[in-house]
Amino acid sequence: MAEGSGTGTVAEVETAFRKFAVHGDTKAMGKEMNGKNFVKLCKDCKVIDGKNITSTDVDIVFSKVKVKSARVITFEQFIQAMTELATKRFKGKGQEEALQLLYGLIAGKEPSNVGVTKVAKAAAVDRLTDSSKYTGSHKERFDESGKGKGKVGREDIPDTSGYVSAYKGQGSYEDKLKDSE
Repeated sequence: MAEGSGTGTVAEVETAFRKFAVHGDTKAMGKEMNGKNFVKLCKDCKVIDGKNITSTDVDIVFSKVKVKSARVITFEQFIQAMTELATKRFKGKGQEEALQLLYGLIAGKEPSNVGVTKVAKAAAVDRLTDSSKYTGSHKERFDESGKGKGKVGREDIPDTSGYVSAYKGQGSYEDKLKDSE
């Protein structure tokens, strides 16, 4: 493989591989890529063009290069898969040239987050989360600064001291015992 003789070097392709390998998987280390992320890489980097290469082709190549029992591919297997896809994607070009053109598509790319839910920042949300506008029993759940009181603000915690609620001499029983002795 002639490094740098095209538009994308192996190092740049490996960086892109790592970024796509960890996409959507918090436990991924970036050394192996699953099939879903492999297809995402191929779509985002325009390896899948809908004519010469479809997502089915990509799935087939992924299955071919991975180890039978494995569900992921390593970077070496990824290069093997790209070598297979390159001649299909760039028909009429030599394998080396096709591979360099394919590397050019992948180098420096990152997973695009199309369709990711944006945080809603509407007036309705502000109104609903403004504790100064709360009334009735809900108002009791927040202190003056608007910070929630937690469990204290939500529950009526019963007094289990044994005294009736209006009794003023609570805690004086021990003193009365001492006085009578």
